[in-house]
Amino acid sequence: MRPIDLQKEELTEKEKRNIEIMEILRRRGPISRPEISKETGINIVTISSYVDNLIKHNLVFEKELDISEGGRRPELLDLNPQGGYVIGVGLNLMNMVGVLVDLKGNIIFKTQIERGGVSVGEVVECLLDIIRKIIARSKGYNIQGIGVGIAGIVDKNEGSVCWPERLGPGVTNYASVNIRFKDLIEKEFGLPAIIENDATSACFGERWLDLEPGIKNVLYMFSGVGCGIVINGEVYRGANGYAGEVSIYNHKENGLFNCALGKTCFLKRWDTDMGIVDDVKSALLKDKEGAERFLKLTSTDINSMGLKNIFNAARAKDAIAMAALDQAAKRLGIKIAFLVNLFNPQAVIIGGGFEDAGEDFLNRVSQTIRDWAFREATKDLKVVYSRLKENAVAQGAASLVMEKFFAQLW
Repeated sequence: MRPIDLQKEELTEKEKRNIEIMEILRRRGPISRPEISKETGINIVTISSYVDNLIKHNLVFEKELDISEGGRRPELLDLNPQGGYVIGVGLNLMNMVGVLVDLKGNIIFKTQIERGGVSVGEVVECLLDIIRKIIARSKGYNIQGIGVGIAGIVDKNEGSVCWPERLGPGVTNYASVNIRFKDLIEKEFGLPAIIENDATSACFGERWLDLEPGIKNVLYMFSGVGCGIVINGEVYRGANGYAGEVSIYNHKENGLFNCALGKTCFLKRWDTDMGIVDDVKSALLKDKEGAERFLKLTSTDINSMGLKNIFNAARAKDAIAMAALDQAAKRLGIKIAFLVNLFNPQAVIIGGGFEDAGEDFLNRVSQTIRDWAFREATKDLKVVYSRLKENAVAQGAASLVMEKFFAQLW
């Protein structure tokens, strides 16, 4: 089997059929040739030709149905999950998750590293180190490629990343450092690699692995910072791969950019926690009794508390935590409502760590979207939490490689 070309963007009709057939086998196997033919609308002779090629490559199993109404027992087909494996890595500003997955998307094993520093050198070494760890555990596995989902502006043509690096404490400007992650990975490990934005990877992974096949238009909100976009079943990256940044910013003229909501303006750049931690800290400083209850409940202090402490407090019905999450949900809902009007998706997925914020948060986001977006755009809209959670970016990056693998099997 020839090495897969992860740079190839345009798919031939044959490659599209390969993906479609492999996807049906992955989602619905065991299944018969006539059932695949019916579902795809492709004649049985052509389906058999594709299937025979997949069997030849040991990617599909053929077996007989146990029960028959007489005559020759029909043959069922199923995807061989051990026919190949893919490494997926998800890197954000807080941690890194690496997985090895089989052809059905099942995680064989997982490695996670909590990130300390954010310098360019630390990011590069952290990424290479987690891939080394996975490969060291993967002796005997037929690895087809490496997918990386990463925060930053990704150039799809070069596989490079403009990584945001703060210029100093309290300075909101960022210095973009261009790193050719694709070249670094392929040179060290001798495997084809694909580099993708974290929100885009997560969006594709949720749609590929979790959502029903009929949902082909999806937005994935990585907290309120980035947005993954799938249109008609395909990732939308824009002209150069930069689509999905849902804020605007100009540090030189930031003073001109004001609105009634101040820092919470839905067009402004947000922190990854959507300002929730700062909101809670501000409320604690104003309410001594409330602060005592909150800090006792969370067993933390005002300087070290984080989002998880606030989520736990909200589940325990702490008033300060609940108020902060309610306001954040409204802000996020307004931002998403704008995007719902723009893209008219079938589903919006909330991720980036907010999967643990609780049902009240999700319900408030959903209601705010419906309050602010056009009624027609929200009539059948699904608003759900990420089912893949902290693995979403890594599994999504692996799934992007797997799609290329499925396409190029002929």
